[in-house]
Amino acid sequence: MDNQSRQELKALLYEQFARMGKAFANARRLEIIDLLSQTPHTVEELASKTSLSVASVSQHLQVLRNARVVDVTREGTYAWYRLSDDRVFGIWCMMRDLAQDRISEIDHLLRQYFNERETLETIDAAELLRRIAEGSIIIIDARPEDEYRAGHIPSALSVPIEKLESTLAVLPKNCEIVAYCRASYCLLSDEVALLLREQGYRVHVLLEGFPEWRAAGLPIEKESLN
Repeated sequence: MDNQSRQELKALLYEQFARMGKAFANARRLEIIDLLSQTPHTVEELASKTSLSVASVSQHLQVLRNARVVDVTREGTYAWYRLSDDRVFGIWCMMRDLAQDRISEIDHLLRQYFNERETLETIDAAELLRRIAEGSIIIIDARPEDEYRAGHIPSALSVPIEKLESTLAVLPKNCEIVAYCRASYCLLSDEVALLLREQGYRVHVLLEGFPEWRAAGLPIEKESLN
């Protein structure tokens, strides 16, 4: 093989690598990847959670499928989309963490985005594990119920914000609570924690989201389908 042929093949090879980069190079596709790290979703569910049209979500999913980032399975009339590999979530985490370290604008945006988190007490996964072992904590999963059913921290209660008022009747006032949600940039646990604090509860927010907990190999539970 001559040098020109090798260069042409090398260019084609890098073009294939670039397909993966192009799939990640869109803010809304990153949001879809983040949601799919929780549980498989239909197009309609993704549209509802991202406030995008079904047509727009379908176009983004096609790009992700072409790059083999997302797989689809069909059950009856429904198509369920899922991440094709656990490493996809790992790539998203590395991109997110590197960007946060290197792009100064992100720090400014985070301070605005989490403007109320400074008023909340936070704990990390190691501290939560210690308190679980002590049996001294009630854990609240603030994500939507479909994401909770697909997997959650053991003994966690499913309390999306729309169910919080009815849950207050069964939460003892003297308990200590930890709320968690999807991932590092999800505000669902903050919203639940702030409302609980207004009701006089001692509440903390878990710094990591459920996908990070699962990726770390920490124990999880899933709801039985029976």
